Amino acid sequence: MSDSGLTGWRSDVSIAAWPLAAVVTASALGQWATFPNLVPWYVSLIKPSFNPPNWVFGPVWTALYALMAFAAFRILKLAPSPARRVALILFFTQLALNAAWPWLFFAAHSPLLGMIDIVPQFLCVAATCVAFARLDRVAGLCLAPLVLWVGFAVALSGAIYALNG
Repeated sequence: MSDSGLTGWRSDVSIAAWPLAAVVTASALGQWATFPNLVPWYVSLIKPSFNPPNWVFGPVWTALYALMAFAAFRILKLAPSPARRVALILFFTQLALNAAWPWLFFAAHSPLLGMIDIVPQFLCVAATCVAFARLDRVAGLCLAPLVLWVGFAVALSGAIYALNG
């Protein structure tokens, strides 16, 4: 590998470290709030018929976090611009809302607080997807599954709130 190839690889690793650290942190914070509250609180809630089995959430979120990190990496590799700045602000805002949701829903035992977070989170995720797609089509496509999943989470959270209000 030439020196310029090695330098480019090191630069990519350095750039990738930021979104990877951010999504790993969000995931860890979410797990820290969720796992201690699954039993007995969450299992005692009335859930809608479309509630997935608990084992689905881990693999889905692992894939979504990987896609988020990759999408953000692609945007971070672009030249600085106002559009890139806005896209990254949206990305880190939706990630903060993502990390807060388990604390509001699970740790606080509050479907209402979960709803207060998930609706703006969905809007922010959708805006992030659009902003990323305008800068890099692949990055935008990587966030499309997140838009769908968080949209589903809005419906699921709303149903849990309505059933347990």
